[in-house]
Amino acid sequence: MSENERREELLGRVVNLAGLLDYQQGSIVSRTIADKETGTLTLFAFDKGQGLSEHTAPFDAIVYALDGEADITLSGQKSRVTCGDMLIMPADQPHAVRASTPFKMLLVMIR
Repeated sequence: MSENERREELLGRVVNLAGLLDYQQGSIVSRTIADKETGTLTLFAFDKGQGLSEHTAPFDAIVYALDGEADITLSGQKSRVTCGDMLIMPADQPHAVRASTPFKMLLVMIR
């Protein structure tokens, strides 16, 4: 099934976001939920200890934690996020993610 077909099957349905993606040992898994000119929705599942190194993005990004815990460093300041937490990361600010437990998040990128 193509990525587009996988997105289409979600339209008009109530779904559990955390259940759409499984953890993989020693890895980071992602799934694009929406990819539009105005922004994207991407699910991530990080195994414990996995992360994304410091980088910047040209658009604002919102992290919504769905499961587990992670440390997100934003412009040098570390914050712990847990299930139900949200963090808005402004455009062009350096940020990094490191999962302290298996961790799932929804990343909302607004262009």
